[in-house]
Formats: sequence, C-alpha cells, structure tokens
Amino acid sequence: MLPWTQAYAPLGNLYLSAAVAALPIVVLLAALGLFQVKAHNAALLGLATAFVIAVVVYRMPVQLAVASAFNGALYGLFPIGWIVLSAIFVYDITVYTGKFEIVKVSISGFASDRRIQALLIAFGFGGFMEGAAGFSTPVAICAAMLIGLGFKPLPAAGLSLIGNTAPVAFGALGTPLIALARVTGLSLDALSATVGRQLPFFSVVIPFWMMWAMAGREGMLGVWPACLVSGLFFAIPQFLVSNWLGPTLVDVVAGATSIAATAILLRAWQPKKVWRFADEGPEAPPPGGSGRVRARPGSEVLGAWLPWLLLSLFVFVWGLKPTKTALDNIHVAKFTIPYLDRAVLRAPPVVAKPTAEPAVFTLNWLSATGTGLFLSGVVSGLLLGVAPLQVARIFARTVSRVRFSLLTIAAMLGLGYTTRFAGSDATMGLALANSGPLFAFFSPLLGWLGVALTGSDTASNVLFGNLQQITAQQVGMSPLLASAANSSGGVMGKMIDAQSIVVAGVATGQRGGEGAILRYVFFHSLVLAALVGVLVCLQCYVFPGIIPQGIR
Repeated sequence: MLPWTQAYAPLGNLYLSAAVAALPIVVLLAALGLFQVKAHNAALLGLATAFVIAVVVYRMPVQLAVASAFNGALYGLFPIGWIVLSAIFVYDITVYTGKFEIVKVSISGFASDRRIQALLIAFGFGGFMEGAAGFSTPVAICAAMLIGLGFKPLPAAGLSLIGNTAPVAFGALGTPLIALARVTGLSLDALSATVGRQLPFFSVVIPFWMMWAMAGREGMLGVWPACLVSGLFFAIPQFLVSNWLGPTLVDVVAGATSIAATAILLRAWQPKKVWRFADEGPEAPPPGGSGRVRARPGSEVLGAWLPWLLLSLFVFVWGLKPTKTALDNIHVAKFTIPYLDRAVLRAPPVVAKPTAEPAVFTLNWLSATGTGLFLSGVVSGLLLGVAPLQVARIFARTVSRVRFSLLTIAAMLGLGYTTRFAGSDATMGLALANSGPLFAFFSPLLGWLGVALTGSDTASNVLFGNLQQITAQQVGMSPLLASAANSSGGVMGKMIDAQSIVVAGVATGQRGGEGAILRYVFFHSLVLAALVGVLVCLQCYVFPGIIPQGIR
C-alpha cells in the first residue's frame, strides 16, 4: 500500500479548512464547558467528530483513521494513564494510613492560611514535580494534596493547573526542549537559554495571578511578600540554570529553591489575617496571632511525609538518563502500529520535504515514570506498616475509582492522534502561521494550540517546531525565537488541555465536573498565552538583543 500524503487545505481554502479542522475541539470544549456532558462522553464525541472529518473532509483512508485513534488510546493508557493511576495510588496510601492528617498539620505549621498553602504546593512543589516527572504528574499530586488539606475540589484543581504553567517547558528533565532541538536542528543550549529569557517573567507573575484568581485583589495584596519571594526564587534559578547549565535540572532546582525561600520567609513573616474559603468560616489563630498550629514531633512528621519524600526520590531517579537506559536494557518492547507506521506522509510547508510519520508504541514498564510512582506507593505502604495484601486492595480500589477517567484520557489522546495523522492540526497551525509580521504574536499561540490539542508541550514542539522555524524564516523573524516561543506559549495551554483537565478531575474526585474546571481556567490560559505573544513581539522588534548569540 502506498503512503497517504496529508493535504492541508482539503476544501480549497486554508481558512475554511482550518474552521472545519477545529470542529472536534469545539465539540469537545462545548460538551465539557457549556453542556456539562461527562468527560468520557465528551471525549468520545470529540473523537467521533475528528474521525468523521479525517475520513470525509481530509480523505484519510478509514484503516489509517482507526489505527491513529488506536495509537492515541494506547498512549493515553500508557504512559499517561499509568502516571495518573500511580499518583492517586500514593495519595490513597497516605489517606489509608492516616498520615495525611499529619501532613496537613505540618503544612499548617508554616501557615494555616490557604493562600500560602497553595503557593507552597501548587506552585513550588508542583514546579519541582514538573521538573522531575512532567506528563501531568504535578497536577495529579498537587490537586490531591490540596484536597487532603481541606481545599474544595474546584479551586484545588484550578489552582494546580494555573500553578503548573511556567515550569512546563523544562518539565521531565528538559524533555520538551530536547524534543524541540531534535526536530528543528537548533542548538539545545540556545533553545534552553531563549526559553529561559521568556518564562522567568511569568514565573514571577504566576504566584500573584494564582492568588488573585483564588482570593481576589485584596486577598492577593495580603500575601504579596510571599508571592514575590516564591516567584523570584523560582524565576532567578530558572534563568540561571537554563542559560548556563541547560534544560535538564531547571525546574528541580527552581522548585526546591522557591519552597525553601518561602519557608524561610514564613519564619519571620505571616499574613496579618488568616484567609480561609468563605464556607469554611474564619479560623482563630492560636495565642500570639501567628496563624500557626501546634508542631508535631519531628519523627512523626518525617513518617507522615515519607510517601512524598519517596515519591520525589523515585521520580527523580527514574527521570535520570542512566536509570532509564539501565532499565530499558532489562526490558523494553516496541510495536509498530499496524497499517499506520510510515503510512502517512507529512508534506511541505509543515516540513521541508515529505516525511513518513512513524507510529511505534513503546512498552517500557520498568523505566516509565508511572512505575517509579507505583513503587514509591508500594514501598511507602510497607514501611508504614500496611500489609502487602492490603496494599494490593488499596491499589485495586484506586483502579476502580479512576476507570472512567482512564477511558477519558484514552479517548482524548485518540482524538489528538487522529487530528495529527490526518493533518488537520497542521491546517490550524498554517492558518495561524499565515499572519505575516504578526507572526511574532501568533507564534506562542501556535504552541498554545498544540498543547491544547495534544496535552503535551513535548508533543506540541514535535508537531509545530519545524513549522515555526520555516515560517519565521519567511517573515524575517529569528527561527530560534519562534521555536522557543512555541514551547513558552505552549505552557499556557497546559491548563486547558483535556488530559490535564481530566487528571485534575480525577485527583479531586470531580468525575463529571470537568466542565467546571475548564471554565475556571480557560480565561487565565488565554490571557496568559496572549501575554507571551506580547513578550515575544517585544523580543522580536524592540529588544532583539535578548536572543542568545553564539550559544552552541
């Protein structure tokens, strides 16, 4: 069978074709956000729409469309679904053992103020976890932790999504930028430095943005010192490490530094008024007015934090290249997807020359991030005195609890892969790219669209990185700046991609409430993406000297 070549204007007009190509996303978001359809049903509706458009409008052979959806569903279940399942399993272990109650008290020992708790967990700890693992791990873990602290499900999910933005481009030990360098041929160090001269601005802004979304203007002003310290001590290491050491450890260092700096600040400063959610009622602070609670013995606190310390350790070790290589040498299986592998040709101008798209599914159980998470849960349970059989029962209950969410993630990724192999995603990208001098503004929005479609900054960089480079050369923009903008703009799409929305819903027990989560974060995502566009315009036309020179 001859390869099938993608056509990017199947209706004869690029903009009309782009409008039709966007229908699966419109159907998905409308079903979730407007009609409050359950997430798995909304995902299946979106997938069905994408399938029909691929076959009828793009003339994609039916067997290729089926194989594309199947490939996406497999990727949705592994590694993405495996990460989500394992992260929730660790949380369930801490709840079963009662240790999470002590974690709550220990966090409240820094401040019982909900705003400070959100900064420490959703921003600081979330950034650390993004750097170590990525792939929605921080959203799952931080949202679950906030729920355990007493946050309501909607703000727990929404704040975790907003907090998980600025770190994303350097997530999973720099994976998105490593992929971007591979597809564009640009220097990894130069890309890292360029993104490191964009996202630190937003790392300072995001803590303030989170607090405004959570508590309003007055509530944000009440904790401005913590916002400033948390943001600055994330942004400064983010800039320094990305520009001088590369992308690998950016978020790990920045997240840990932010947490430490905020904790030190809280020893000398506390908000004048303890902020709680309206339906919680005010909490009277203990004598002295500090807003702190009684400290627990150090050994008790350490035991309570053991699962999370082990989780951080396991995830970090699993993310190291030597670990992955060693575990892959023990066992890794790769399968080509029948009918699909190299059966689809991407065509110019999306790529420089026609390129066959590989479709290979990698089953690397041992080296997968989810396996590190799962093992941290098992080891934690055993060290905390849970019998092996009971650990198995807890895991089985976790599987039962997230079964519909796993179906949703599989359908979401099936939709994303169908649009990718049909070429409809490239149609939307070309429509944005065909904007002449305004491309500097729309370049980050192209990355935002890619992440909203695929659920991954890595996938968006692979999808649109080469298109960014080619288009930038045509309009006289720096290809390095445009390619970096794809990743920096993409991070703002992370909070609205269907995969992250579902993960947040699972972690906060809101199955069926994904539409409310989407409505909570959509405005923030769009405005922040537009602000990245403004920044890139300034770097392109006003401050071109900010683009790295001579970095290899």
